[in-house]
Amino acid sequence: MAPPVCPCCGCRLDPEAPVCPECGADERTGWAGAWSGEEPEEEEFDYEAYVRREFGGREGPRLKPEGLTWFWWVVGMLVLGVLVTGWLRVW
Repeated sequence: MAPPVCPCCGCRLDPEAPVCPECGADERTGWAGAWSGEEPEEEEFDYEAYVRREFGGREGPRLKPEGLTWFWWVVGMLVLGVLVTGWLRVW
């Protein structure tokens, strides 16, 4: 008798399934241990710990340095000026 959940990949199984349709585990390769009849409990997922581990704390470096916005504003105006000048010369 197959367990309700494959112990190898976690796929739900038909009680009469000879092998797991996802990973191919069977009694000889993956279900050899005695099955207690209970589904394994899912462990709690701590989202806050995940965010801290992956992205660090809130005191990280700023993504946008201060004082750089004026630079890009000037670059945008220069590019716009070059485009307008080129268009007026062609026209």
